[in-house]
Formats: sequence, structure tokens, C-alpha cells
Amino acid sequence: MKVAVNWLKNEVVNFEATSETNNRIIMDSTQQLGPKPMELILMGLGGCASYDVVSILQKARQQISDVQCELSATRADSVPAVFTDIHLHFVVTGVDIKDAQVKKAVELSAKKYCSASRMLENGGVNITHDYEIININP
Repeated sequence: MKVAVNWLKNEVVNFEATSETNNRIIMDSTQQLGPKPMELILMGLGGCASYDVVSILQKARQQISDVQCELSATRADSVPAVFTDIHLHFVVTGVDIKDAQVKKAVELSAKKYCSASRMLENGGVNITHDYEIININP
């Protein structure tokens, strides 16, 4: 995997990151053009974990119509201001969603499949998870 990050050389410190598949994103210290780099880490973690949860629930034949992952994080007060704690809250919506299946999906993502989560935990970040289920009538 390769990514290039280029300074946009403007009045503020902005960078454009380009993946090897030519996808681009602007990182912006003022948050006018794009997210800050640390926000991207949270977004990546949320995307990685959500991908796992959706895939596991689909394989379990759960009739999901929506999955949201809300993340909140705390950073150290000193430099480097690393993440110390991250909490992922999943909201799973669908028809006749089984609590045991959602619990299993979240646990498998956290403990086995989500590379981003495992990497951050190995770096000392305390990561917690919970979920809620919204069952809708068909």
C-alpha cells in the first residue's frame, strides 16, 4: 500500500493525500477544506470496524438496513497529543435483528478482524465498544 502526501503551499498548512488507486483527500489544519489528520485516523477506524460489522451481520443473514458507527476520542494533554481512549458506538437498524448476532459482530471486529483497532490498541490506546439495535417493522 502506498500513499503520497503533498503540501498545498498556501497560507495555512494543508496537504493533499493521494492513494495508489488515485483517490484523494485534503487534510486541513483549519478544517475548511477537509478533516484534520487525527480525525482521519478516527474515520479510518470507524470505517474498518463498520466494514467488519456489516460483513459479519450480512453473513449471519441479519436483515440490516443501516449501520452507523459513532466514535468519540480523548487525546493526551501533552505533546504528542496521542489518542488515549476511543469509544465506538454502533447503531444497527433492521428487521428482527438479533442481539447475540450484533454482540458477536462487534466483538469479532474488535478482537480479531479490524486491523486499525488492533494496531491502535497495540500502541496503547484504550478502545471500547457498545451498540444499540433499532428493530423496524417490515
